[in-house]
Amino acid sequence: MSKIRAVIVDPNVVGRLALSEVTAPTPAPDEALVRVAAISLNRGEVKRSTTAEAGWQPGWDLAGVVETPAVDGSGPPQGTRVVGSLGRAGAWAELVSVPTNALAEVPPSVSFAQAATLPAAGLTAYHAVLKGGSLLGRSVLVTGASGGVGYFAIQLAQLSGAHVVAYIRQAGYETLVREAGAQSVVIGEDLSPASEYGPYDLIIESVGGKTLGVALSLLAQDGKTVLYGVSGGAEVTFNAAQFYGTGGVSLYGLRLFDELRFESAAVGLKRLLSLVEAGKLRPHIGLEASWTQIADVAQQLLDRRFPGKAVLHISN
Repeated sequence: MSKIRAVIVDPNVVGRLALSEVTAPTPAPDEALVRVAAISLNRGEVKRSTTAEAGWQPGWDLAGVVETPAVDGSGPPQGTRVVGSLGRAGAWAELVSVPTNALAEVPPSVSFAQAATLPAAGLTAYHAVLKGGSLLGRSVLVTGASGGVGYFAIQLAQLSGAHVVAYIRQAGYETLVREAGAQSVVIGEDLSPASEYGPYDLIIESVGGKTLGVALSLLAQDGKTVLYGVSGGAEVTFNAAQFYGTGGVSLYGLRLFDELRFESAAVGLKRLLSLVEAGKLRPHIGLEASWTQIADVAQQLLDRRFPGKAVLHISN
């Protein structure tokens, strides 16, 4: 069988990620073969690679060109520029088979690098904002606002007519989140000062720990906290009496791949791409490099050395 290059877990190399030859994919009838041009990295898959078994192929986000269309006739034709989400991992490769319901056509004015930022981070932000319902004139708090998801969430909430407050821990990222659309910014290790701009109808939260405990106390009546990560700690203490006493408040645990059971990735990606094409949604690429630097870039992501997304280009 033919071979292609892909990123795999190799416990014997520094960073545990390396390029290696693997067997080329064999697509199912409803899958297209995509020649990958760019990939983006997410903390979840990078963290898993630090403990995954040898040979595991990480990767959720890819952008490239359809090389072989799906044989069942679904999806885009050969030569179409596409972006895709591979929920089962394995997207960091030269050639990938992608279900057609997880592919969207990339407009000519949108680069592969921009498109590659959208599947995991963009779709997570999109579904988190949708959980808030109508946000026109409402207050939204976004924690982890300088990250890939947070940066998209600020923009999508602002486009929905919300007053957006961004929470960041490094003062150097204030300009970044204000440019994304945050009207107010809270900086530091303590979320409590965000109470000045609350209460909030929607809180999009990814820090966990003490930050989540404070966030739950900042909800308005019938408000919702959408939790999609716990980068600051999984154990949480909060004032339960204040939480239920506020009335109608809720905490929603969001896992993207659960959301995609009810609305395919293709639907959300198409909507996000249209916003990028119109200049209303701007991906922030904090680091761009060749995929030969995968181990180094992955470590920089884990160390939070840059805001926004990391995009790697697949070199021949």
